[in-house]
Amino acid sequence: MGQSNHEPLPPSDPRLPPGQRVQRGWPALHYGPVPRFKPLTWDLQVFGATASAEKHSWDFEAFSALPRATVVADLHCVTKFSVLGNEWTGVSAAAVLDLVPPAPGVTHVMVWAEYGYSANLRLADFADPRTLLATHRNGEALTAEHGFPVRLVVPQLYAWKGPKWVRAVEYMRADRRGFWEERGYHNLADPWREQRYSYQEEPGEGPLR
Repeated sequence: MGQSNHEPLPPSDPRLPPGQRVQRGWPALHYGPVPRFKPLTWDLQVFGATASAEKHSWDFEAFSALPRATVVADLHCVTKFSVLGNEWTGVSAAAVLDLVPPAPGVTHVMVWAEYGYSANLRLADFADPRTLLATHRNGEALTAEHGFPVRLVVPQLYAWKGPKWVRAVEYMRADRRGFWEERGYHNLADPWREQRYSYQEEPGEGPLR
């Protein structure tokens, strides 16, 4: 028999949330087809409740010129595998907030990706210094299957909160469920609390349906 791709860590290992197992390699999981990158028309937008009340956008060249940040962080998939010790490089979400400040009263963001895919986040999670609009992993540009040119990395949450093929960030004054949250996944997605599914939500952990 072949060797398993999953290796359990000792229960006391601080890197592994409850119910997770270590994954060798990095599986490419996504809903729908892989989009074709078009550098001449690609842009990244920030819109919604911005402080200026205006939309801001960067084309690919301008986005690529933004200051880079590097974060070493694990990736925890809700399907119970974890990929540990990744070195992510890209533009920090905090830098985006500095460049395009949100208006007073913004509490959440919706991160939009190709084909209308979306994930909602509390503003505090988006602003976390570890949250990154990643372009590279372990020194190499992301592949198309893993989100090239940009995917969101939110290390403290399950990986579905970090969409591949990101195209926009919407500032919101109230929470609204994203793609998977509308389909039964937990609104907050904390892997350390095993917040996998919406039926686990406590009062106040999600918007009214």
